[in-house]
Order: sequence, then structure tokens, then C-alpha cells
Amino acid sequence: MDPRLLKTFSAVITHGSFSDAARELGYTQSAVSQQIASLEGELGVELVCRRPVGPTEAGARLMDHVASILLRINAARAEVQRVKGGTTGRLTVGICPLAATAHALRIIGEVARRAGAHELTVRTLPRQAVAEGVATGKLDLGLVDGFALPEDPLRPPRGAGLRGVPVCREPVVVALPPHHPLAHRTDLRLADLIDARWIDAPGVSAPLADLCAVVGDSPHLRVALRYDGHDVRTYTELLAGGQGLGLLPRFALAGRQDLVGIPLTQPELSHRVEALRVTGGPPVVEDLVASLTEPVEPVGTEIQPRS
Repeated sequence: MDPRLLKTFSAVITHGSFSDAARELGYTQSAVSQQIASLEGELGVELVCRRPVGPTEAGARLMDHVASILLRINAARAEVQRVKGGTTGRLTVGICPLAATAHALRIIGEVARRAGAHELTVRTLPRQAVAEGVATGKLDLGLVDGFALPEDPLRPPRGAGLRGVPVCREPVVVALPPHHPLAHRTDLRLADLIDARWIDAPGVSAPLADLCAVVGDSPHLRVALRYDGHDVRTYTELLAGGQGLGLLPRFALAGRQDLVGIPLTQPELSHRVEALRVTGGPPVVEDLVASLTEPVEPVGTEIQPRS
């Protein structure tokens, strides 16, 4: 299948409109219609309902694969360009908000200076964007985080074809204000919180829906507020303001008097940080991964060494 046709198909389904897809892609509406017809002719099945615009059953099945296919093509192109381009003296790191610890940022800066990188860029991005950036060559290294059972790795990001290298782990706590009725508890079970109000902040912490995938039989959590930003401080201010509960690594509450963290014991979860990179990257990336994964002695609220 021609990736250009797949990209056009994806745009039509995403926008629910031929004209909007044409505007995004810089094509005429007629060209978009012709490309969809060509793809349908190649596969021998109708993929798009015209009125209203939407996927047929076959189109929905194809749509499940399109993002992954296009990502892998872009990743292959990026890998070839890396071989062609050689060392550039630039280092670009993508990092999830809660993976941006002082320890990690200090190491990134030190390794970049040691390697003579004259241009260091650090971008704060959501987890999927970090993974896609690494896979497509826009990022040299990614640091992603999420919840996992103590001995489990993070679930790999969708479609990126990357596996993470463990960097560190930290106990997970339920974050709530001191005046909350549960603030006196020494530990909490997720089952105790089925009627609680939660803040879902997928751009900062792992999405609450991920708990179902991690522990399998977790109860449904009632979302009272959804925060769509990527700023840790805004998220914790919402928690401190009593807008809902949240799950955070223990270190995220260090120094805060307006929030308490109650250990979550059932299920026992870890907040894990992993490094993502492609094979055959520049030596500075391998040096950076090695430095990030060196065991460290936990001091106070510092993160625990990897496992």
C-alpha cells in the first residue's frame, strides 16, 4: 500500500471530512477523493462511507493499523538519514513531565557537555509523543514514565516498536489535601477509592485508564476533572485545591505542605522511568543511557535505583 494513500485515508477519517483533509494535506478535494478511490481499488473493498463521512467496518480495521504503519515508515527513513548524516553536534532529548527529575536533567547536561554537544534541546512532551519522536528521529533519546507492578516493565508505547531501558522506580502514593477525610490513613487500597473523585491528567501522570491495563481487575475510577496540560505544578495545585485525588510518585510531593501522599498498597504499584532510544544512534546517546542507569544511593526523597 502506498503510504501517501494511507496518510490521506487517515486524514479523511480523523477529520470526518474530505474538504478538511484536503486543507490539512494541501491537496484539492478532488485529489483526496481520487486517492481514497485508488486505495479502495487496490484493496478491493469500500473503506469510507461518503454520507456522513466515516469508516466502513473494513476502514475501521485498516485505521487500527495506519498510525503504526506510517510511524514505522518514518522511523525507517530516520534511521537511514542518521547513517547518512553522521554526528551533528546536536542532542535533542524528549522527556515526560514526571521523568524530568533534577537528577536526570543534571546528567543530561553533564553528558552533553562532556560529549561536546554544542546544541542541547530538552522538550517536555507526553509519553506517546516522546516515543514517536524517538522512533522517527526527531528525538535522540526519550525518557518516559508510567505505572507498573513492582517487577514489571512499562507497557511499550503504541506502534513505536521501542523497548525501554529501566532508569529508576519510586513508590506510588495517592495525593490529597491534608483536610481530606482519608488523609489520616497509613495506606490505601484502590478498592477503597471506587467512589472517590479523581483528576485525570494524562499529560502529566499516567492516564487513570492505564490502571486497568496494568492490574487487570482495577475498579472503575470516577473522573471529576480532566487536566489536558503538561504542567506538574498546575496538576498538583488542582489536587491541593480538593478538585480530586491523583496518583503520583512519592518524590513529586517533596516539600509540599498542602498535599499528603498515602501509600497505595493494593495493588502495589511503582512509578517507573525508562529510557527510549533506537539502535545505531550516536555515541553520546549510549553514554547518556549508561549514565542515567547507573545505580544511585537514595537520599531523602530522591528516586530509587533501577531494577
